[in-house]
Amino acid sequence: MLKPLLDLDATPERLRALADAGILTPTTLERALDLSVATPPRQDWRRFLSTTLMGLGALLVLAGVIYFFAYNWADMHRFAKLGLIAAAITGTAVGAWKQGATLGGQLSLFAASVLVGALLAVYGQAYQTGADPYELFIGWALLILPWVAVSRFAPLGLLTLVLVNTGILLFWEQVLDTELNQTYWLAVVLGGLNGFTWATYEHFANLRVSWLQARWVPRVLAVMAVAPVLIASVPFIMHPARAPTGAVVALLLVLASLAAEYALHRHLKGELFMLTLGAVSVMTLLTSGAVSIVFDSYQDVEVLGLFVLPLFVIAQVALAVWWLRHEARVTGATEES
Repeated sequence: MLKPLLDLDATPERLRALADAGILTPTTLERALDLSVATPPRQDWRRFLSTTLMGLGALLVLAGVIYFFAYNWADMHRFAKLGLIAAAITGTAVGAWKQGATLGGQLSLFAASVLVGALLAVYGQAYQTGADPYELFIGWALLILPWVAVSRFAPLGLLTLVLVNTGILLFWEQVLDTELNQTYWLAVVLGGLNGFTWATYEHFANLRVSWLQARWVPRVLAVMAVAPVLIASVPFIMHPARAPTGAVVALLLVLASLAAEYALHRHLKGELFMLTLGAVSVMTLLTSGAVSIVFDSYQDVEVLGLFVLPLFVIAQVALAVWWLRHEARVTGATEES
């Protein structure tokens, strides 16, 4: 499906094509070319620098708090440790309330959420509660969940999802104590959770929810959803007869993600990142299968396989690039899509 002409980016190539067709006069073409390659105005640069420096500043302050306690741990009383962190949480929470739905307020709430984890860690160390690490991350995520709901700040939601993923991973290792074959189901659980979050984000973004329009967030969610199941599906590709059931389910989820990525690309009329993720997934599976065939079926030609496999990978990359460029032309997508 082609994008409407007015939705296409005004690239120099398209502008010159319009001029060759007689739609743009030489004077209009010159003005359009100046606008198409113009640098952002001063106000946009100021906004970009302000946002970037504010985010970096918040991260550096949080890192400073963590290192402060790490360095002075032995010299501080437990009440001093807990009191300082509680005061920092209170200060950042009040700052977020005062600044409201601004970037400063959202970053303040993000800092308060990170400090909640520091408070839980300090409490556990000071009083030796004996809690398992997974309880720290799950409790941390539950405590900041109300802030996530009211903040309308996507990075804070990503932080919560990372905490939940870490808690599930640690719970799987420390409590379930499963065998190696059962770890494939861990990948399925993580992929399913992250995939559900990704689908939920895309659904509400499609409903034009204002604070869910940034495209970098669903791209991160897509990687978080695909990566675990892609890794878990490789054993099925290499040794189908010996692969556990979890690897089969993981492969089915990978195939489902490929369909979702292509459908999303077509729906948005140009989402090249999702297509690239899908291409990388297919290349990973095909290369894994080729490695299995070369080194398992033809043990006597392993040296030849070392020459054939790079050529196979190069061919895949070339085909993927050709396909991505074709899809970009068909949908009118650009490199930023």
